Amino acid sequence: MQVERGQRRPGTDVTTPRKRRRDPLWARLTVVFGAVLMMLSGTAIVGARVVIGNATSSIETTSLLGGAAAAAGQPGGNNIKGAVNLLLVGIDARPKGSSETAVLADTIVVLHIPPSHDQAYLVSLPRDWRVQIPAYPKTGFGGSTEKINSAFSYGYQGPGTELEKRARGVDSLAQTVHTLTGIKFNGAAIIDFAGFESVVKTLGGVNMCVDERAESIHLGIDKKGKIYKLWYKEGEGIQDLPPGAKAVVHEKGCRRMSAELALDYARIRKSLSDGDYGRQRHQQQLIKAIAKEATSKGVITNPLKLNNVIKAAGKAFVLDTQGIPVEDFIFTLRGVAAHDLVLIKTNAGKFNTQRVNGQEFEQLSEESLQMLGAVRDGRLAEFVISNPQFIAKT
Repeated sequence: MQVERGQRRPGTDVTTPRKRRRDPLWARLTVVFGAVLMMLSGTAIVGARVVIGNATSSIETTSLLGGAAAAAGQPGGNNIKGAVNLLLVGIDARPKGSSETAVLADTIVVLHIPPSHDQAYLVSLPRDWRVQIPAYPKTGFGGSTEKINSAFSYGYQGPGTELEKRARGVDSLAQTVHTLTGIKFNGAAIIDFAGFESVVKTLGGVNMCVDERAESIHLGIDKKGKIYKLWYKEGEGIQDLPPGAKAVVHEKGCRRMSAELALDYARIRKSLSDGDYGRQRHQQQLIKAIAKEATSKGVITNPLKLNNVIKAAGKAFVLDTQGIPVEDFIFTLRGVAAHDLVLIKTNAGKFNTQRVNGQEFEQLSEESLQMLGAVRDGRLAEFVISNPQFIAKT
């Protein structure tokens, strides 16, 4: 039996370094594709399956997908046929004892690779999309109608190790996305923030172009340039800003960013004119920046640095390739790295807000549903040619 719930947890952007370390889990997905696309680069690794296998041995793998949402994998490298869809999940995990214990999917991204295996598209799904979440028998959840980010929490609940609970969460979310769109997934990943920062530090930073002035609620800076970690309390604003310091402001323009600043920029939504859609765009831009840096000559022609970056990335996420060895999966899709990522925005980046029982939700337009249908059918390239408004700025 389904129940109607409109759930929005207060204080979504609150971080409290003194009391807890929130995982800005949208950032975790940047590690995955900076690393995966780096490893796909044909320049340095074509034919080097042993090297790839050694470098990726630190990646934790487990089963994250099951049921109708899982595509049937075909092991053997070049036998991966047709379009490939990977589900990337960044979660907001709350520690025990917190008053906000729900574990939600803060970031939901579909990486789509067409049957030609020579291009990659990033499609971000709004976390506030109001949907019917199907029942998940493994945890006794009976189904509900609410924001899609809750689908993860209904798989996560119940007994088990942290990895087992997170794996169920991804499975529940994948089942929800599949039920809504028909998309089947060839793999999935859960991403870790600490690994993200480590990878970008190993890369020596990334180049980012700020497209709109953005004021941080998570970092402060003093006159000497010292950076302070802050936290935000809903209704009261920035907390713990030292005397003489001010919030970090990202002004328009292109520049080299450290891991700390790049992460901060891609977390911001409150000061953006298009709110969460702007944050989605900046997250995608950061993924692309990491991928570009990771496939640069300074990395792929330096075996030591390449190995260090891949190993750092391998510790940053949990991966499911549906039984296909990671090195075979990478080898098959090596052609993807030759082209830029194409960033796709749902609702063409425009709000489509609906109020239900006093709560605000995001609804997908008919065109967005058609776009997701194109992902399902391996026709996304055709769709974006006819609908260029869905391509995000880079």
